[in-house]
Amino acid sequence: MTAKLIFEDTAYSGAEVQQRGLKLAGGLTSLGVNEGDVIAVMMRNHPAFIDVMMACRTIGIYHCAINWHFKAGEALHILTDSNAKALIIQAEFLGEVEAVIPDGVPILVLDSNTGMQQDYETWLDRQPPYEGPERVPRGMMPYTSGTTGNPKGVRRMPLDPCFLPLIQQIAEKAWGVKEGVRVLMPAPLYHSAPNNMTLQSLLFGELLVLTQGFDPEDILRLIETHKITTVYLVPIMYVRLLRLPDEIKQRYDISSVSFVASTGAPCSPELKASMLEWWGPVIHETYASSETGMLTVQSPEGALEKPGSVGKPVLGADIRIIDGNGKECPEGEVGIIYGRQPAYPDFTYQNNQQAREEASLGDLVTVGDMGYFDEDGYLYVCDRMSDMVISGGVNIYPAEIEHAILEVDGIQDCAVIGVPDPEFGESLLGLIKFQNATDDTVQEVRKHLEGRLAKYKIPREIIIVSNIARDANGKISKKKLKQQFA
Repeated sequence: MTAKLIFEDTAYSGAEVQQRGLKLAGGLTSLGVNEGDVIAVMMRNHPAFIDVMMACRTIGIYHCAINWHFKAGEALHILTDSNAKALIIQAEFLGEVEAVIPDGVPILVLDSNTGMQQDYETWLDRQPPYEGPERVPRGMMPYTSGTTGNPKGVRRMPLDPCFLPLIQQIAEKAWGVKEGVRVLMPAPLYHSAPNNMTLQSLLFGELLVLTQGFDPEDILRLIETHKITTVYLVPIMYVRLLRLPDEIKQRYDISSVSFVASTGAPCSPELKASMLEWWGPVIHETYASSETGMLTVQSPEGALEKPGSVGKPVLGADIRIIDGNGKECPEGEVGIIYGRQPAYPDFTYQNNQQAREEASLGDLVTVGDMGYFDEDGYLYVCDRMSDMVISGGVNIYPAEIEHAILEVDGIQDCAVIGVPDPEFGESLLGLIKFQNATDDTVQEVRKHLEGRLAKYKIPREIIIVSNIARDANGKISKKKLKQQFA
């Protein structure tokens, strides 16, 4: 039975969710979309995104989600590389990308009121539900952040039905999704982790509450109103929740929450400890990627025992730490993280077999993260290999510095990057987005860092910016920032 859906206070029964998915599946089939094909979506969180997920399972197609912040050139790469057979897009984003949509690609427009485009809801109402042969379910084909070159589509092989029980076990351990859960999803569905968790919630949960964006007080209100048991949050959301005034924090009853799933970005030990103190032992962190699948889970108890760790391998995950010579690193030594989750089928990079081979080490694959195991088998993630800064011959991991910056009151977002330096090769540049900045803000941040970090880890220059670029998966785009500030 499909979960009930609530979006912006509009409710859809499980039967309505199923019917809309079947109608979209039937409509896409009539447009010539065949098994194994890809459709593109460019929208905020919306019930139509749920339609897409259900239709992909029904007719065995993939969907690739385009970050709605993208400009025309960025969208063009994904539309052409994926060979998208149709595009479902919100009207507000059509003007930016309309000129680069390949000829012959059908366009369905959400919230269209011009009469010049095919309105999605009007079109969907006319479609007959799919009644064709049963197909092997498929799902999202996410595009990676593209730290080198253009983003790459991760196209996973069709899932053998015998692996479904394992996938369900992983969903329960990593995301807290099991029969009867009431899930709140405030994260963007163009990111693969929220997308996959949302799908599992639809399949096994009782209720899915989907929000268009993230508002910290509204999250508390929705938890109380719908007696939410399971929430997906990322560290920057923790920051915004913790900065709510005490009277607002105490206004809402969040005692129904038994599981908070957190992935997508490392969480500082101090930040997680603050959330555990407020919400109780419900915060679970995972380490995963679109390529490897779910590799580790860190329990609330493990977070207190091993601050900063992302946990231990989950359900047979194979993880190795490899040095620059291809040798496995001893405990405590930082190297490149390679991993594989056998519950997930293998993948290819769309139109880029060379990149797939370069990322592989036997059956294992890396996304360029660096980390180490401690003596008890807990994994610690330091940073992306491409983000590591080598200054004066010393390896510096910006993620550690970013965690410290986020502890400063008023910080809304931050990034630390390496920029060319004639003496040290690279030096650190800190970028901060600050609420109500003053002339003393930068000095306050610097003073805080001096009490937390070694001197060589403190950025030589700190700049206040209005916005910090992020990739399709919601992570900070170090590539764009380096191009902008180098």
